[in-house]
Amino acid sequence: PTSLNHPTSCLNISRRNRAAAKHLIERYFRQLTDGCGNGACTNEFCASCCDFRPLDNNAAAAKALELFKINAKLCNPNPSKKDSDSSANENSLLDSKMSDRENFSDVHHLTENTVCTLLSSCEEEGDYSALVRVIGRVFSNAESLMKSFRKDEHNATENLDSTDVDKQSEETSEAMGASSAAAGEGASNMSDPCEVTVDICAVRRVYDRLLTIDQVEAALVNAIIYLTPNMELDLEYLDVYDTNPDYLNIFIIVMENSNLHSPEYLEVALPQFCKAMSKLPVAALARLSRVWSKYDLPHIRRMMETFQQLITFTVVSNEYDGENLVNDDETVVAATQCLKVVFYASIQAGDVNVEHNDDDEDDSESDELTLHEMLGEEQLYKKGPRVDPLEKELGVRPLDSIKPLIPFEDFINESLNEVVEMDKDFTFFKVNAETKFSFQTCPFILNVVTKNQGLYYDNRIRMYSERRLTALYSMVQGQQPNPYLKLKVRRDHIIDDALVRLEMISMENPSDLKKQLFVEFEGEQGVDEGGVSKEFFQLVLEEIFNPDIGMFTYDDETKLFWFNSSSLENEAQYTLVGLVLGLAIYNNCILDVHFPMVVYRKLLGKKGTYLDLSDSHPALFQSLKELLEYTGNVETDMMLTFQISHTDLFGSPVLHDLKEDGEQIPVTKENRQEFVDLYTDYILNTSVERQFKAFKKGFQMVTKESPLKYLFRPEEVEMLICGSRKLDFEALEKTTDYDGGYSKDSQIIKDFWETIHSFGEEQKRLFLQFTTGTDRAPVGGLGKLKMIIAKNGSDTDRLPTSHTCFNALLLPEYSSKEKLKERLLKAITYAKGFGML
Repeated sequence: PTSLNHPTSCLNISRRNRAAAKHLIERYFRQLTDGCGNGACTNEFCASCCDFRPLDNNAAAAKALELFKINAKLCNPNPSKKDSDSSANENSLLDSKMSDRENFSDVHHLTENTVCTLLSSCEEEGDYSALVRVIGRVFSNAESLMKSFRKDEHNATENLDSTDVDKQSEETSEAMGASSAAAGEGASNMSDPCEVTVDICAVRRVYDRLLTIDQVEAALVNAIIYLTPNMELDLEYLDVYDTNPDYLNIFIIVMENSNLHSPEYLEVALPQFCKAMSKLPVAALARLSRVWSKYDLPHIRRMMETFQQLITFTVVSNEYDGENLVNDDETVVAATQCLKVVFYASIQAGDVNVEHNDDDEDDSESDELTLHEMLGEEQLYKKGPRVDPLEKELGVRPLDSIKPLIPFEDFINESLNEVVEMDKDFTFFKVNAETKFSFQTCPFILNVVTKNQGLYYDNRIRMYSERRLTALYSMVQGQQPNPYLKLKVRRDHIIDDALVRLEMISMENPSDLKKQLFVEFEGEQGVDEGGVSKEFFQLVLEEIFNPDIGMFTYDDETKLFWFNSSSLENEAQYTLVGLVLGLAIYNNCILDVHFPMVVYRKLLGKKGTYLDLSDSHPALFQSLKELLEYTGNVETDMMLTFQISHTDLFGSPVLHDLKEDGEQIPVTKENRQEFVDLYTDYILNTSVERQFKAFKKGFQMVTKESPLKYLFRPEEVEMLICGSRKLDFEALEKTTDYDGGYSKDSQIIKDFWETIHSFGEEQKRLFLQFTTGTDRAPVGGLGKLKMIIAKNGSDTDRLPTSHTCFNALLLPEYSSKEKLKERLLKAITYAKGFGML
């Protein structure tokens, strides 16, 4: 941001700030040494007060500095008659000005009128010191700020005239009295959780005027620095919000300051404010999120960018490592927790669907102790999905968001993602959640690559756990340990063999599904170090998605598969597909699966709705959209009823009533929305309920206990399973390693990359399939794929070969670029199931 690049401006403000501070300290010093001249003064910090104990100059100077820090009361000068007579002609004008400037010392909270009156007075005198004092006093005191800018204050700023200053002062005093009487009533009378007693529009108008004055900006910075430590203590130990919900007004008022992202605030004021805000109880944070959700896009985005800028500024200003973790940086943690409030405000402000949720299956746990619990490890391997407290309080989830006001991607902070140590963050997330902060509790700020690392650690811990338990059981029972999930299959019976084996495992010992997968093809030598598993997944999916089997239908337009509602296959086949998807995530394999996004939304717990038809059934979506937008007579022109027709597996028409006696109920303008909702529900949910329920059951056998559902959105789950569709071979070239005598400067390597870059999209996908076992990029793109090109002899007619488990290409040193291209194309085109080791 440009505001970070103006040191001269910052220096000027700092100089003016010091000058104003010096002036005030001198005032306090004169008050402590000379007094105000009023014999009846009751100010304990004034030499004119009868109870005041005289101070020498040194003690008075120290006391003056102390009084300045706490914004103590300053008396109005009241010189003696003798002094007045001797200098009447000389000082009459000065006294008049001082009186005008200092008659606001009894202002203990602000209204828009008060500020406008002060501004008018200061502008007339050309001196803003009175305004600076009042702003500093009110904004540094929680009680004063909480009572400021109330809706019940009758502001009339738009009619303000500079000639009516005295009249405005009287109105301000009356309004202040009314505010005190109404202060305790506002919160108790509010029924709307988004309703607050602060007049937000008035606050914005006030800031628009105040932030143009440099001295006031400095006063606001200092005031927040003085205010926030006390607020933090009040919230942590005194439960002030519970006793007075209007305490939230302070945070609403401060966050309306559009300069919070500037350097003056980023150093100290904003970090302290975020720490105080993070101490608010969940109910208060939820209410604040609801209030902000009513703001328009520019205001919500400004707050989001303010917290993001503080996180980025702090991260780039510090160095983190394994000992000095970013998780221990109080500023980053507090700003992330504040950003969460804006994140949920953005969701609520966008298009949300909190309905259409799948009924969760019975999660009741057995009373029987598990081995993990007996070993005291239940915390690490505990079951059940995590629920964010703020999400629970608001009753809305990221999954419920159809389209947030601010795109999800804008909440990701890449600077933070670069420094977070996910192995340690995972431990905090799973074990030390009560004492240590984990960024996985705020997954919106993490990119899919970072979250995938967290999921990887979770999967590996579970695999290790299952191996250890297997070894323990084996020792007790005297059996041979079986630490892996081993599948032995025949190529020509791969579905039957996989189905029988996995079905037996899921019935006898479902925890074995959490073990690392090892696949063996009967009659073939080789150890599965990743490549054989990849081929197994590929062959299973090819057979299952074969249109001749009829488990799924294929749309030539969208190139996507959907569940065949009239399939003759039993549920076990669909359970196998779900298991395969779950195992692929669990074993970090990329699958060539083509489902519409609604499948992943349903896997995470949402039902399909009308908008989901846009990519799953685009032709139907367009027809229903035209029906909803039709301006003519729906009943007579379209002649639709609540009975629909679709074709079964054999192409025969099947009639279905969306309502009882649907054939007798015409679709009209009044009931067409109901028709669309019922039609959609039938196509996406009811008609495929049997198939999808089995599919989801298989998926959850592997993933139910993992943080997958908590950390990832549907589009991110698709990326975990299918990888990225974007293939950046430039990035792959930069990360490729070389072995056997090759280097990036070898002539054949240069020819190789020139050849690859000249390939079309389909040829590039074939090459990727040949080398890695999949034609998709892993999460994070091809730059995250570690490929190795190794020398495999001198010039020869042999084809290149690959070790898919190591992503290794074995490339002979061909004599020419033309020969290299011809041999490579032949290898990637005809080597399916051959040449991949």
